[in-house]
Amino acid sequence: MARGKFLGSAASALLFVAASVPAQAGTTAELLKRLHEKGILTDEEYAQLAKDDAAPSPAPTAPPAVEGKPVVRVADSGVGFDVGDVTVKISGSVNGFYTHESGQAAGPGTGVVGGVVPVGGSSSAIRNGLLPGFLKFDVTTTQAGWDVGAHFGMYPGINSVNYAAGGGANSAGRPVALQTAGIDFRQTYLTVGRAGLGEFKLGRDIGLFGSEGILNDITLLSVGSSGGNVAPSNTSLGRIGIGYIYTDFQPQITYASPNLSGFQVSVGIFEPLQSLTGPGETSKSPGFQGKIVYDGKFGDFSARAWLSGITQKHNRVDGISYTGSGFDTGAKIGYGPVVLTGYYYKGSGLGTTALNLFDTDALGNKRDSDGFYIQGLATFGKFSLGGSYGASRLHYANAADAIANPALLRRNSSWVGQARYGLTSWVTLIGEYISTTSRAHNGNEAQSDTIAAGAILFF
Repeated sequence: MARGKFLGSAASALLFVAASVPAQAGTTAELLKRLHEKGILTDEEYAQLAKDDAAPSPAPTAPPAVEGKPVVRVADSGVGFDVGDVTVKISGSVNGFYTHESGQAAGPGTGVVGGVVPVGGSSSAIRNGLLPGFLKFDVTTTQAGWDVGAHFGMYPGINSVNYAAGGGANSAGRPVALQTAGIDFRQTYLTVGRAGLGEFKLGRDIGLFGSEGILNDITLLSVGSSGGNVAPSNTSLGRIGIGYIYTDFQPQITYASPNLSGFQVSVGIFEPLQSLTGPGETSKSPGFQGKIVYDGKFGDFSARAWLSGITQKHNRVDGISYTGSGFDTGAKIGYGPVVLTGYYYKGSGLGTTALNLFDTDALGNKRDSDGFYIQGLATFGKFSLGGSYGASRLHYANAADAIANPALLRRNSSWVGQARYGLTSWVTLIGEYISTTSRAHNGNEAQSDTIAAGAILFF
């Protein structure tokens, strides 16, 4: 009798486990039958358990609300949930690429100051593309008629960072054992807005000037120009410095208007950025940026067009002052499976590749710069084929600048060919070929050819 009670309890436990996991219909009944055939269950135990299994299970009910405590439920979209009136959403991305770069050996005619092509021969790497990984948290709610939110974005890479040399998360990599990757905490901002009024943003986020250039670039999802493949950092260059100036993530207070018949206007005051190649600055004046975007659809055509501007006065510690400014404009036109994009920027005292890099000569005389890219992408089912060409140019401030800096960058340019396959709704496989050239004003030149293959995941 004791044995029967023990085995019956054991059988009940097995039945509970079997019923607790997803299974095909009949799995539990089959298990009971086998236990009975093996003699583990008596005829009476088998009959009772089979009867219990055949009885309909009660329908699941939502947990009752507890006074003063919110009910947790699945959010309508994205990965997240609602806790009372607060929505928590988590989004992210991970990517990795094998890249092989056939670079140019260093020589007397390969030095380009401000060039993006590394010299030194061929190299291979497993690395991030233009995007590092990212993990973003958004916590939003409505209070007193205002839509408010807190937003945090961490951007970790897969490559080792050279912290030993004092480098940050995006410094040149250090591909040796016993290293660690870096985390670039790019986004920390709050939003306050309401319908019909627009939204205010305070904190650190992507800039306005140049943002459309990078966000519409097909190499955003891939590698583009490597920017250095021997010791890769968290990101490649894509078309940064080879078609547009990097918008960057900057401290700011910005306002975005409501959508007005397809138009939206954004303006902001920004942390003053000092020149990367000049002496220190006193940062007397903030920077200002603005952008206007139009989105429209006309039958089978879709269109997005934009215009943005930037200006900032620089006050150097040596008493020299100048104002850097610029604008960019572009459009993206879609028809059926084909999307065409064109982009152009022009600046004075703005620099190249990064904001305020090589923006003036040693005496504070402004250098002009400009750049562009043209791009096409065609999608057929899960397959996409794309290509682009772009260049960034930097001009001398004056004749004295030309004499003092003969190897200064004249133009960075690249050709890109890309193929994508949507493996799942989250995962995209990408293969790419990139040919990049950096040329100096004195004729020095460096050239590289790169192949990249890998995958990127978004959720």
